[in-house]
Amino acid sequence: MKIGIVIASNDAETCWNALRYANFCLGQKDEVKVFFMGKGVEYQNIGIDKFNTVEQAEAFARSGGRIYACGSCIKSRNKEGSKMCPINTMKDMYDIVKESDKVVTF
Repeated sequence: MKIGIVIASNDAETCWNALRYANFCLGQKDEVKVFFMGKGVEYQNIGIDKFNTVEQAEAFARSGGRIYACGSCIKSRNKEGSKMCPINTMKDMYDIVKESDKVVTF
């Protein structure tokens, strides 16, 4: 199955759970793409020991998951894209939604 996950929250526990779910889905042999938008693009800066968002994202990427992020949302925060938070567009999000069998939002 193809699963799209949209994360628009900068709450550490919410992002951590969304990424844990993404990792679980990969473990079920699903194809998973995560798109960060809005406050979600801040996920690398919000993690805490109990809810380590970066650790979950790195495990996701190592296991073959694909990470996307809204370029406008990144730029509006005066940030630059990175490997773990790349610059993408609404077209990329559209493609993820269109191609996915299921889409989950957090």
